[in-house]
Amino acid sequence: MMNKIGAKWRRFKYWLKHGFLSVENIILVLAIVMCLTWTYQSIKAMSRNWELVERLNTEKKTLELLSIEVEAAELENEYYASDEYRELAARKFANKQLTGEHMVYLPENSEIAKTKFQEKTAIQQEEKTYSNFGKWMMYLFPNN
Repeated sequence: MMNKIGAKWRRFKYWLKHGFLSVENIILVLAIVMCLTWTYQSIKAMSRNWELVERLNTEKKTLELLSIEVEAAELENEYYASDEYRELAARKFANKQLTGEHMVYLPENSEIAKTKFQEKTAIQQEEKTYSNFGKWMMYLFPNN
């Protein structure tokens, strides 16, 4: 019985040394490991590049938005430094007037003026509810 186990063990060692760990098998295993490593690293590099491109696009959009805000602030500062703004601010806050100007106080809108405005908005809202075909029909046949 001991001889059978010893013989099996020697056969296994022989197969391991000459069958499994042959030069061809070792080269094949190394080639497979290298291919898997290369594939993994390529996918990792592509995903990192994708993330960097997304971050770059986000930063570009942020930069563009900030440059627009800076430009708007500069234009606003130019307006506040202009004579036109100074004159309007003096008229509003200090009740300054130019020579020859007179204040005119207008009465509040009458009920007719208020309802006229409401009728126009109601008509405009009705026009918006029509479909494209309905608008064409109203344009071609205005009396219907």
